[in-house]
Amino acid sequence: MLNKVLTALLGLTSGLLVATVFFADIGKQDDGASTLQSVAEKVYVPQGQKDEYYLLSSGGHSGQLFVYGVPSMRKIRTVPVFSVDAATGYGFDKHSKEMLGGYTWGDFHHPAVSETAGDYDGEFLFANDVANNRIAAVDLTYFHTADILKLPNMGGPHAGVFVTQNTEYIALPTRFARPVSDEYAALDRYDEAYKGIVSMVQFDREERKFNLAYQIVLPPWSYDLSDAGKKVSGDWIVMTTYNTEFATSNQEINASQKDRDYLVLINWRKLADQVATGDVPEVDGVKMVDPRDVEGSIFAVPTPKSPHGVDVTPDGTRFIAAGKLAPLMTVFSFQKAFNAIEQGKFAGEEFGIPVIAYEDVLEREVDPPGALGPLHTQFDDRGNAFNTMFISSEVVKWNIDTGQVLDRKPVFYSPGHATSSEGDTVAPDGKYLIAGNKIAKDSFLSVGPSHPESADLFDISGDTMQHLVSVPVDPEPHYSQMIKADKIKTEVVYAKDENRPNSVWASKDARVERKGNEVHVYGIAMRSKYIFDAEAERPDALTVKQGDRVVFHLTNIDLDQDITHGFGIMDYDLNMEVQPGQTNTLEFVADKSGVFPIYCTNFCSALHQEMSGYLLVEPQ
Repeated sequence: MLNKVLTALLGLTSGLLVATVFFADIGKQDDGASTLQSVAEKVYVPQGQKDEYYLLSSGGHSGQLFVYGVPSMRKIRTVPVFSVDAATGYGFDKHSKEMLGGYTWGDFHHPAVSETAGDYDGEFLFANDVANNRIAAVDLTYFHTADILKLPNMGGPHAGVFVTQNTEYIALPTRFARPVSDEYAALDRYDEAYKGIVSMVQFDREERKFNLAYQIVLPPWSYDLSDAGKKVSGDWIVMTTYNTEFATSNQEINASQKDRDYLVLINWRKLADQVATGDVPEVDGVKMVDPRDVEGSIFAVPTPKSPHGVDVTPDGTRFIAAGKLAPLMTVFSFQKAFNAIEQGKFAGEEFGIPVIAYEDVLEREVDPPGALGPLHTQFDDRGNAFNTMFISSEVVKWNIDTGQVLDRKPVFYSPGHATSSEGDTVAPDGKYLIAGNKIAKDSFLSVGPSHPESADLFDISGDTMQHLVSVPVDPEPHYSQMIKADKIKTEVVYAKDENRPNSVWASKDARVERKGNEVHVYGIAMRSKYIFDAEAERPDALTVKQGDRVVFHLTNIDLDQDITHGFGIMDYDLNMEVQPGQTNTLEFVADKSGVFPIYCTNFCSALHQEMSGYLLVEPQ
C-alpha cells in the first residue's frame, strides 16, 4: 500500500507525459476504424437543431452555474448564483441583492437536480457554496436563482449537495469541523469542542423557499463528496471521510497517517422520525440530532485512505468509494451492511459509532494497473462504472459485477469529476461522459500564465469509449449534471400577471409616488423607451432630492422572446436586467447630486441607443 501511495504522489508528471503520447490517438478507436470526420459529425449540431442534453456545470470559485449543450459542448448561458454578475445586474436588483446577503462571491462545487422516484425531474437545481456556507436553488423553468439559504454551524458544505430519491431532503455535510453557534474554542480542544455537521434541508417547490429541517451532529472529521441511496437503500445516505486523525495543521501530511478512513452510513429516515417527535435539542433555533443517540441510525465502514467520493449504483444495491491516496475503487454491498447490522456484527466503535468490518461489507477491490488517483465514479445503462484518475490523467471503464477493466482513455489533463448522461439517476442513458479537468497545459491558444481548465467529451455508447472533443471551460469545473433536454420545460417569457405586486402593464398607469424622502417609481420598459410617470412632461426623467431613497419597480411589457431590457444608471454603479414580462425592483439612496443618464444595457431593438432617460438629483 505504501508503495502505491508514493507512486501516486510522484506520478503526476509521468501521467501527463502518458496522456501526451496518447494525444495522437484522438479520433481513433483501438481498431482504427473511426475517422476524424465521424468524430466531428457526432459533435456537430446543425443550425436550427438543438443539443440532446443540458450540461449544468458548477463554476467553482466563480460562484456561478455554466450551461452547455451536449454533444456540441457549446456554452449557452452563465446563470448567476452565488456571485454578483454585472452582465445581468444580479446582486444589484432588490431580490438578488437580498438573497446574496452582502456576499460578493461563492465557491460552488457540486450541483444536484431535483428528483422524483430517483430520476431527474428537471424542475430545480441545487448548489452549494463552500466558502460562505450557503445553499441555492435555481429554477430551471427560468434558469434564475430562486432562493439562497445561509447555513449555521457549518464549515464549508463541500460534501453536498445531494438529494434523496424524491427530494425529501437535500443533504450537505461539512468539510471543516467547527464549534457550533460560532463559539470560540482553541484548536487544542478540537476533539471535544469541534463538530462535524450535516445540514438536512427541505425545499418547498411551490413557494420556492428553503427550510433547514435539522442538522446531524458527527465527529470532527472532514467529509467529502457523498451520495444518497436509491430503491432498497433509499432511506440511507453515505458519506466519505478524511482527516480521521483530527489533524489541525499541515493536513497534507498529518491527515494522511492512517491506512484507512471511513464511509459513514446514516439512516436519514430514522433521524427525521426522531426529529418529528420533538425529542431533540435545539441550538439557536436549529434542531440538532446526534445519531449516536438514535439506535440503528449510524454506522461506519473502513475504506482505503482519503476517499474523494462515494457513489451509489443506479440499482441502489452498492456503493463505490474511490480512494485518491489508495489507487483502487472499492465496491461495497448495502445488503451485506444491512445483514451485519441486523446480526449486530461489529468490529468495535470509533468515536461512539459502530464499525462494520471492511471484509463484511466488501464485494471487490478494482485496481487497474498504473491507474493513479481515482476521484469520482459514474455509470452507464449496461452495468459499467467509469472512474476519473487524477494523477494518471485518464478515464477507466470497468464492470461493476466482475471488476473487469474494459477500457481506458487519456484526458487532457488531471480530471477531477466525471459526469455521464443521467448518470446520477436510477436509469442512466449511457451515451456520453464528460471529464472535468483541472489542468489544460498546452491544449489551447495561450492566454498567458493563467490557463483555462478543460473538459473532455466521450461517446460511451459502444464497447470502448470514443474521445469526441476537448474544450476549454470557465473556471473551475467541479461536478456537473447531464440531463435530457426534454426533461426541462422552460418559459421564454414571464406570464403577464396584472395582480403581481408593483407591476404596471400599460403606459398610462406608469406613476411616481412620493412618501416623505422615499420615491417609488412604478414604470415600464418597452421597445424602445422607459416611462416612469405618464403624467409628467418628460415621462422618462425622474427628479429627486439628494438623500432620497429611490425605488424603481420596472415591468418589461414586451412579451416577445429575447426582448430583455437592461436598466443602468450612470455613475451610480447600478444595473439590473428585466426579462420579458418580468417585474424587477432596484433600490438605492440618491446620495450624489447631479444629472445621471439612464440607459438600456441590453441590446433590444434597432432603436436601442435611443432607449434612455435621466435621473436628476437636486442638491440638498
